[in-house]
Amino acid sequence: MPFHRFLLAAALASAGMAQAAAPLGQYNIDTGKISVSGLSSGGFMANQLGNAYSSTFMGVGVFAAGPYMCAGHNNYTACMYNASISASQQSAMQGSIDSYSANGTIDGKSGIAAQKIYIFTGTSDYTVGPNLTDALQTQYLNNGVPAGNITYVKRSGTAHVLPTDFDSTSNNACSSSTSPFISNCGYDGAGAVLSHFYGALNARNNAPAAANYIEFDQSAYTAGNPGMAANAWLYVPASCASGAQCKLHVVLHGCQQSTDKIGDKFVKNTGYSRWADTNQIILLFPQTRIDNTSRSTAKSGSLANPNACWDWIGWYGGNFAHKSGAQMAAIKAMVDRIASGAGSGDGGGTTPPNDPVLPAPTGLSLSGATATSMNLAWNAVAGASGYNVYRNGNKANALTVYATSYTDSALTASTTYSWAVRAVDANGAEGDASNAVSGTTLAPTQSPGTCTTASNYAHTQAGRAYQQGGYTYANGSGQSMGLWNVFVTTTLKQTATNYYVIGTCP
Repeated sequence: MPFHRFLLAAALASAGMAQAAAPLGQYNIDTGKISVSGLSSGGFMANQLGNAYSSTFMGVGVFAAGPYMCAGHNNYTACMYNASISASQQSAMQGSIDSYSANGTIDGKSGIAAQKIYIFTGTSDYTVGPNLTDALQTQYLNNGVPAGNITYVKRSGTAHVLPTDFDSTSNNACSSSTSPFISNCGYDGAGAVLSHFYGALNARNNAPAAANYIEFDQSAYTAGNPGMAANAWLYVPASCASGAQCKLHVVLHGCQQSTDKIGDKFVKNTGYSRWADTNQIILLFPQTRIDNTSRSTAKSGSLANPNACWDWIGWYGGNFAHKSGAQMAAIKAMVDRIASGAGSGDGGGTTPPNDPVLPAPTGLSLSGATATSMNLAWNAVAGASGYNVYRNGNKANALTVYATSYTDSALTASTTYSWAVRAVDANGAEGDASNAVSGTTLAPTQSPGTCTTASNYAHTQAGRAYQQGGYTYANGSGQSMGLWNVFVTTTLKQTATNYYVIGTCP
């Protein structure tokens, strides 16, 4: 290339004038199988989208976020930090749902009752925490979602992260709420939420083709919203690109997870594309961006958005949780565009239906919980040659179960799981899933432990704790120990390798 042409190309690229991202494509989508999930602010946004457009989204997955309109009625701090939600707060939020549903601000709330709901929280999540996800579950139950349609997972020792079961470059520890907030927790969050919505999945592809990731021009749908990036991402399996009818799942990152914060880590390292590739699921990854302008919010005063969070507090208008909300409408417009390809519709297209033959097993019950196992039993299904057991949406048994009982082992102590069972016929075809049943494993047997009393500074130097933002947190449990200095003294009890809690020894 001549030198002057090289300089021109470099100048154009540095000025942001390199080749524009592709326009958003149109695909053959089964419009009855559109779902959404997200983490943190993305979890709040997923819930908002599901409530506002309940006629569009058949499934809503919420990782570490609270109930609809929480920050519409309270300062956002009352919706974080494991705050408790009172009955009067629940009533105020329900009043919004009722009135919005009645006047068309959101779709009729009867659509919420028909959704499949997945909720995840970690017991070491001190950014949002289980009290808020408990309140979210209550809100869904109050709006008619059957308990059997809700999978609620509380994962012991897990911080404010999107959990996976594989390692990726630069991921943080599962017990640490630090960037990029994606962790190998030995739990497949993406697989769990997608299988809850779509049933048993084909085995995932752990090396999705790079060519299937498509960066597209998001600005065509954002109406200049200052909190949304110019470009966003799709993952399109080859079969979907070739015209097969596919499902659509929207994946929403959390605060500090946008591409201007962590690059493409959330798009490529969360496990969603591994499952999408083999199960005809198109993934839409909308993107926010940093907005350092201070703006009025619903109940939280005037705030900037330097962490590129989704709007769950009203930065971009009091209608932030309505169908007309700026970011809500932008995401819905992208969904509509993707689902406008030839053949799209509810169950039409090129993929034939696969109706289950066998009925769902009845009478599923749990017993004999230990710290690491749970016993399941159910009633026999006529015509079944065996059964498959699903834990949190993932198949738990390696081989077909021929009895009407099963012991699920290698579980984590003090963790709530959800189980369902499907009958299998002689050809290996599965029937309908039983009603889901939830249970919690017992707490681990505690050893006397070893205690150390020292300053918070000394604890961090010895590797028993870590500091973040001027505060000290115990390794493993993540318990807050107070200010990081040589004056505050704490007693830490070691209960396992690199796991410490605040306490005393006998």
